[in-house]
Amino acid sequence: MSQVLDAPPAPPRPAAAAPDPAELAARHGLTVSGARPTLPAYVRQLWQRRHFITAFATAKLTAQYSQAKLGQVWQVMTPLLNAAVYYFIFGVLMDTKHDVPDYVPFLVTGVFVFTFTQSSVMAGTRAIAGSLGLVRALHFPRAALPVSYSLQQLQQLLFSMGALVVILLCFGVPPTLSWLLVPPVLALQFTFNTGLALVMARLGSRTPDIAQLMPFVLRTWMYVSGVMWSIDAVLKDQHLPHALQVLLECNPAAIYIDLMRFALIDSFHADQLPHHVWAWAVGWALLAGVGGFIYFWKAEETYGRG
Repeated sequence: MSQVLDAPPAPPRPAAAAPDPAELAARHGLTVSGARPTLPAYVRQLWQRRHFITAFATAKLTAQYSQAKLGQVWQVMTPLLNAAVYYFIFGVLMDTKHDVPDYVPFLVTGVFVFTFTQSSVMAGTRAIAGSLGLVRALHFPRAALPVSYSLQQLQQLLFSMGALVVILLCFGVPPTLSWLLVPPVLALQFTFNTGLALVMARLGSRTPDIAQLMPFVLRTWMYVSGVMWSIDAVLKDQHLPHALQVLLECNPAAIYIDLMRFALIDSFHADQLPHHVWAWAVGWALLAGVGGFIYFWKAEETYGRG
């Protein structure tokens, strides 16, 4: 009996090795929550939510001026008031109107077209950072947000284009066949703007301070884009360095503004356009649109986290 009591205890059994989490997930068909899909799958998911993108853009546009007494009238009044201020400063005080035929249509067209790009970039900068509740609550391709904001700005531009047509007719600019160029120009600019919005949405999601910096960047961009003055006239009268001339002519904002002026204003002739202007317009749209989309998609897993 004493020999049994004095026997040493049996050694403990070795603990079973913990299963590998990846292997266990694969065995049960589990995937990472919010994992980035492949690029083709991401495009398909975005297309499947096209109705949401359109409805979201329309709702944001309707709500934008819901608290104002004039309501949606401000969609047209805002760029018109900006054009009036620029006309007084640049057209009257600085007397640039004598160098440009049909200066008022020239100016208003430039203001409307640049405002389209400016508003798309600013909206894209806040697309993710300003919608964190939606991003964290629902599963959807995050690119739907900057795309919908760009679509909202396109819808607002279309309202403004109605006022622009009235201005053109009031200042004696007749409708011509070149007005048919407006839809392809808008399509290229929308693609370019959407690409920029996607880039800025990714940057703004990580660095919200960019939204405070962008108004200064966009204001500088506006001043060098020929919104209030003619780039062609400046290049003819000034002996600028060749590199600076190329930068002014290849500026994407200036290219889309000049194409819209060529389409709408009879006195704006083809010799005032930069060389290979349509190639530049298509190239900028593809570079910004495709490049911006891929750049945004690569960070899909990070939006709304941290």
